[in-house]
Amino acid sequence: MERYHPSEVYELFVRHMNTPRVVVDNGVCATATLVQVHSARKHGVLLEAVAALSDHGVCVRKGYISSDDGRWFMDVFHVTDAAGRKVADADADALLARLESSLSADALPPRTPPSAAVGAGMPTLLELVGADRPGLLSEVFAVLRDLRCDIANARAWTHGGRVAALVFVRDEETGAPIDDAARVRRVESRLRHVLRGGALGARMVRADAAAVNMDRRLHQLLNEDGDAESRADQAEATAVAVQDWGERGYSVVTVSCRDRPKLLFDVVCTLTDLDYVVYHGTFDTDGDHAQQEFYIRRLDGRPICSAAERRRVIQCLQAAIERRASEGVRLELRITDRRGLLAYVTRVFRENSLSVTHAEMTTRGDMAMNVFHVTDAAGRPADPKTIDEVIQRIGTESLRVDEERWPRLCSTEGDAGRGGGGAGIFSLGSLVMKNLASLGLIRSCS
Repeated sequence: MERYHPSEVYELFVRHMNTPRVVVDNGVCATATLVQVHSARKHGVLLEAVAALSDHGVCVRKGYISSDDGRWFMDVFHVTDAAGRKVADADADALLARLESSLSADALPPRTPPSAAVGAGMPTLLELVGADRPGLLSEVFAVLRDLRCDIANARAWTHGGRVAALVFVRDEETGAPIDDAARVRRVESRLRHVLRGGALGARMVRADAAAVNMDRRLHQLLNEDGDAESRADQAEATAVAVQDWGERGYSVVTVSCRDRPKLLFDVVCTLTDLDYVVYHGTFDTDGDHAQQEFYIRRLDGRPICSAAERRRVIQCLQAAIERRASEGVRLELRITDRRGLLAYVTRVFRENSLSVTHAEMTTRGDMAMNVFHVTDAAGRPADPKTIDEVIQRIGTESLRVDEERWPRLCSTEGDAGRGGGGAGIFSLGSLVMKNLASLGLIRSCS
């Protein structure tokens, strides 16, 4: 029987006393499902709630965050499914369970050491960072195949001329984690050579795949790599501003950009990883345009206090928003998994002068379900004839083009054609007015 230190028992008691309360209500609003989270304040709890919503696949249409600046806060989210409809009752129950599980304080962390916590069969996490170039992913997957590493799942983003990827690998023969020191050094060395990224270009770590938020880790890797400073100008403006509200000791962050899935997650994730606490906030969408406003302080309770810090926050938020604004044709691959599949598919892309800008690769049972965003080698839209040739070569039954543009998935059917121009940045103090009307927000969608 495990024994816990008295301080750990006290921590468990405090967490039980402050267990978050979650309400998912389909009856309050005619056009959206209402999600309310009441919780004791702790750093990161807002991100946990937003991550749970994102992982469940719902779109946050609007909402607000309200805090007493002390121990408690309340989050209210108006969410829809990808088609802009209310979440079905069965899915609403599943969403409630997911949120409660994500925010649960029912148990202390396991006392087993981290090295032993990853059981037999758990894949090993491979983190990759380097300069992007056409055909890079093809070379990476070819090396892993040559080293007899089976890929369980993977995700890759490119931005600002840099690439970051997370690849969960295991031994091809046994399915066991790759933890032999000599083999780990060999894999890392080969991939560093491919990435040309120096000592931090590739590293293998032990991690539970279920416990890793891949999106958050990709943001962290690209932030550490400095893509925010080197990013190229984007065609679509991402307006981010930071203002001071000295009377109340806040910094006010406002964001105005095109709406898309997981936009709120990307913004909250970046603020959290930069060690800022969101005390109040509002977020709203109008057609395909999104506006967000957050009142923040640093972990030490102080607002942003220098021009350099303000510039850093703006750059990091702009980069986080733009990283997921995927360019190119979206190709979906669903096929029976086999050895070297990803090496083969990405080689076909490379041989047809297609460059992968974003990729998400998942294996479920014996099926591989992959998504690729591709452009031509120069970053321009791919030639439809080239796309057709690639589909014919890989298999028309397995590979298809997603005709619907991904950034529009969160738009409602009635708003699909509306633009967001002219919405502008929120004015300082708009949050205060919304908080005065917060009870109305809970009871209606107006």
